[in-house]
Amino acid sequence: MSERDVFEYALLRVVPRVQRGECFNAGVVVYCRARSFVAARTHLDEAKLRALDPDADVVGVRAALHAVEGVCLGGADAGQAAGDDAGRRFRWLIAPRSTVIQPGPVHSGLTADPEAEVERLLDLLVR
Repeated sequence: MSERDVFEYALLRVVPRVQRGECFNAGVVVYCRARSFVAARTHLDEAKLRALDPDADVVGVRAALHAVEGVCLGGADAGQAAGDDAGRRFRWLIAPRSTVIQPGPVHSGLTADPEAEVERLLDLLVR
């Protein structure tokens, strides 16, 4: 059996009308401290978005989800978080905020492959 490390993850929820509190999952952020790994994968279901808010800004929501992926990658796409380590970028992304894209609670598990874990969780909890 290969070595497994602790990882943390949070779902990214789309809340089209914050005042109503209705939401659906549109991504996942995974962090593994032992491997200095952080990554996000997103999938926007436009039909769900329009069902909750027919006037939703689909382009804006998609851009916000892609921005989360960019922060995880680091570099120029991470903006002000570019110089932060993986852990600081993860903590910044999961901080509660009252916007259309909101992080859910943080959960943990064990994994031998954090990259595969991101895809597994996206398939299991988002798509």
